[in-house]
Amino acid sequence: MTVSCPNESKNSKEDVDSEERDDNARKLSFDTTLTSSKPCKDIRQTNATIAAVCSGPRPSLPNVHGSGPMLVSNIPPNTKPNEGVILGIDEAGRGPVLGPMTYAAAYWYPSESKSIPKGFADSKQISTATRSKLFKEIQSNANIGFVLRVLHATEISRNMLRSDPYNLNTMSHDAAMQMIQTVLDAGVEIDTCFIDTVGSPDSYRLKLEREFEGQDIKFVVEKKADAKYAPCSAASVVAKVTRDSMVESWNWTEDNFQPENGRNYGSGYPSDPLCKVWLENNFSDPLFCFPDFVRFSWNPVKTLIKERGIKVGWEADEDDEEAEMGGGSRPDQNQISMSSFLIPSGKRSMQEMEGGTLSQKKKQRYRYFDRMKLNAITKFV
Repeated sequence: MTVSCPNESKNSKEDVDSEERDDNARKLSFDTTLTSSKPCKDIRQTNATIAAVCSGPRPSLPNVHGSGPMLVSNIPPNTKPNEGVILGIDEAGRGPVLGPMTYAAAYWYPSESKSIPKGFADSKQISTATRSKLFKEIQSNANIGFVLRVLHATEISRNMLRSDPYNLNTMSHDAAMQMIQTVLDAGVEIDTCFIDTVGSPDSYRLKLEREFEGQDIKFVVEKKADAKYAPCSAASVVAKVTRDSMVESWNWTEDNFQPENGRNYGSGYPSDPLCKVWLENNFSDPLFCFPDFVRFSWNPVKTLIKERGIKVGWEADEDDEEAEMGGGSRPDQNQISMSSFLIPSGKRSMQEMEGGTLSQKKKQRYRYFDRMKLNAITKFV
């Protein structure tokens, strides 16, 4: 005979509730840290947050709308008054069709240069082991500050597939400027900023100078800057290591989704045969098509969606509205515009007003309007 102890059951429930509260508190703290653009308090919080980012969790809102997460490390101590930092910016994951693109900034005071690890170079040109070693040295060095901006595939897809596309170059420029502004907002003066260019170096430099006019920042924008300047190289290491970790430990947000071929997608570049096979095998739904790990704005993905996806026709179209109002092309005859519900009062009979019905000579009303007892109006109040 089994006898349950009421006190034990109560304690067990209290323990579960306590664990849930702790999990919710950690999640809230994690979301706040990554969406507030405020620096971490110390190295411990910095390392805990970046470990969480690399192991898969993502703030909830950027998956749906808005900018992706941004991690700001603890601020290095400034031992010399009026000294500005040297700061470098670089990215990782620009070309792949899978996973996020990461932007990073790394900086330190020139007077602390002797404490900075040697061997920085373009992270794409050094071994994985060397990158990991350098990243650990960056994390443990109190004199190095860094910022990590993550642009998840959802954010990239959303921006590039807008009716007025927000292209990847502009996203890259904006991410860099967000990080610079975040460092300035933390009270850190920037003496020189080295950036691996996106697009024309001169145009990009002029854009930065206009944006930060009055801040006395010297901008050095060059091709292959990550192989020339140590802060840029350090930023390259932060961006590359964190992105690789996120991709390797990706947490699928789609319920019950288990990818065929697992994570055997190679480099993630659309030209990689392994990536091509993975995409073809993981077209998981005819309506939603792919998991949010995939960039829907890349051409190979658009092609697969066009070939295998369900065609969705949108009845509402702004161009049709404009055409009916006197401009543009001929409107869709099945489209009911907003103006069709605004009928001059003189043309409506009392019988129509009392009966609550409207005759649509041009088009039949949708049954939804009758079901919800919605009538046409004569004026907006």
